[in-house]
Amino acid sequence: MPLNITQKLIQSHLVSGEMEPGSEIGLKIDQTLTQDATGTMVMLELEAMGVKRAQTEASAQYVDHNVIQVDNKNADDHLFLQSATRRFGLYYSQPGNGVSHPVHMQRLAKPGKTLLGSDSHTCANGCMGMLAMGAGGLDVALAIAGEPVYIKMPKVWGVKLTGELPDWVSAKDVILEMLRRFDVKGGVGKIIEYYGPGLKSLSAMDRHVIANMGAELGATTSVFPSDEEVRHFLKQQGREEDWIELVADEGATYDLYEEINLSELEPLIAKPSSPGNVVPVSEVAGTPIYQSYVGSSANPGFRDFAVVAQIVDGKKIKEGISFDINPTSRQLLTDLVKEGYIASLLQAGARLHQAGCNGCIGMGQAPATGRNSLRTTPRNFRGRSGTLEDSVFLCSPETAAASALTGVLTDPRTLDLPYPKVSDPEHPTIDTKLLAEPLSFEEAQKVELYKGPNIALIPEMDELHDSMELPILLKMGDNISTDEILAGGARVLPYRSNLPEISKFAFEIIDRTYYARAMASTATGGHAIVGGSNYGQGSSREHAALAPRYLGLRVALAKDFARIHWQNLVNFGILPLTFVNPEDYDSLEQGDVLQLTNLREAMRTVNEFSISVKGKDKQILVQHTLSERQIEVMLAGGMINWAKGKQAQMQ
Repeated sequence: MPLNITQKLIQSHLVSGEMEPGSEIGLKIDQTLTQDATGTMVMLELEAMGVKRAQTEASAQYVDHNVIQVDNKNADDHLFLQSATRRFGLYYSQPGNGVSHPVHMQRLAKPGKTLLGSDSHTCANGCMGMLAMGAGGLDVALAIAGEPVYIKMPKVWGVKLTGELPDWVSAKDVILEMLRRFDVKGGVGKIIEYYGPGLKSLSAMDRHVIANMGAELGATTSVFPSDEEVRHFLKQQGREEDWIELVADEGATYDLYEEINLSELEPLIAKPSSPGNVVPVSEVAGTPIYQSYVGSSANPGFRDFAVVAQIVDGKKIKEGISFDINPTSRQLLTDLVKEGYIASLLQAGARLHQAGCNGCIGMGQAPATGRNSLRTTPRNFRGRSGTLEDSVFLCSPETAAASALTGVLTDPRTLDLPYPKVSDPEHPTIDTKLLAEPLSFEEAQKVELYKGPNIALIPEMDELHDSMELPILLKMGDNISTDEILAGGARVLPYRSNLPEISKFAFEIIDRTYYARAMASTATGGHAIVGGSNYGQGSSREHAALAPRYLGLRVALAKDFARIHWQNLVNFGILPLTFVNPEDYDSLEQGDVLQLTNLREAMRTVNEFSISVKGKDKQILVQHTLSERQIEVMLAGGMINWAKGKQAQMQ
């Protein structure tokens, strides 16, 4: 039977289950990626599980999110991460080396391999012919320890690309077109595989741009072939020996089909405050802006900055505009300096920042209140920029540059300029000075973990109770993001290794009274929340599940869940339930008390059961979609308890 690329990758790593959409499968993981906003918890989880050594082919810890050091917290955690990578046998990418996704692509990504990362944009490395997926930190910790990762087998969505991008249109407009057509839920339960003649005109880094924002579609991941473009990229990086060809068999089929003619695309933009709120730039042209921001893992390539530099070369940006340039790796920054592009940007009025995630995750470059920010970043969820009442638009580098010059949203095709033609350096800089390789096992055993005063242990969590009365502390609408559940940014992320402190920020964007009310609920058995459709979209940060669990959240009842957050809820013993009858969502109110009885038996025997609403003589029919393995995890009170029990049985 002819296989597509996704099927080949899954089949070669399948350790349990069948490749039938919707059924649980277990996959061997070759590589892992962690970043500092999530990695500290992963390292604490490795310690808690008694892991001696990473069992993967390559695992890397990147410091790219929390590089602003306003006090000791981030600096202390960097030392902890450095000691943990030395202890557990991981690569360590130091602060300033760059954003995890492009750096991993440059230095460690290999076609044909699996990659699991505690960052939702890990899917960016699907551009290399990898099965690269984001996951919660605990799933990544287990993968580092040699355990499979378990997912529901997705449908494979074949997207055929034809034609060639016209001038002033680039790879960002391709993924924005997908979001325009299908919105933020369009990829849920699917792996997107790109194929067709249009691929020939897209470089490996162009494909990175498209694969990166597959996360915004809700897709499990995106997959590209490993072809001559990937071979060329690896050759430039001095790693041609890592290349293998990986393409779909002739006659391979897909569960779903879509086609995009690249030649017909135009500059697109996502309006506030959703990546799926996409319209042509021409439709909003003339809207005043305060900021134009270029960079992030969603546009990390040399051409993304070089094109901007050529557009503004010899010109001056509009007075009052904050023109922020956010390089994505030391290698890239060095090449931009060598080619003179940084000088062009600075002379035009740009502000140059260090290589890292920075403003993308709300760590600096926050926009002014009530002003529009134009960004090449992947997300524009409310408050993610660091400004609570923000107004963020997402666009291509070309649109960002044109708008910086005019001070208003501008279709770059209207500039009286020839379209810049940019080629990557034939011999790009290869810089591994800030990427430390793993120690030998013997050396690693001598390393002691450094723990600063901001690191707190993960508390013990009890098993699932058989009977509970849970007040609904929050009722929310559709598309609630993990940024709204637990914000990122410079105020919050420094507490990522201190659960009692970071929990104080839970749901503050939605309801500032939640923390106090939730803390009170811990004395009476906990609480529940109700959400709409696509609950938990966005970041993979497991703190968005872990902090509410610490505050007593036991049941999350929603119309449906985003994939990674759903798994994180299970991992930390929060029962994710969905309505059998969607109209029941409307009948529930904040303050209602849910009564659950005989719950443990119900979990073991049925997928649907009723819960009562106290004092209303009302029954709500709910369901779960947990596998038998996940049910045991839930009954144990979460993955850590389950893993401890499994290890105890083996001793």
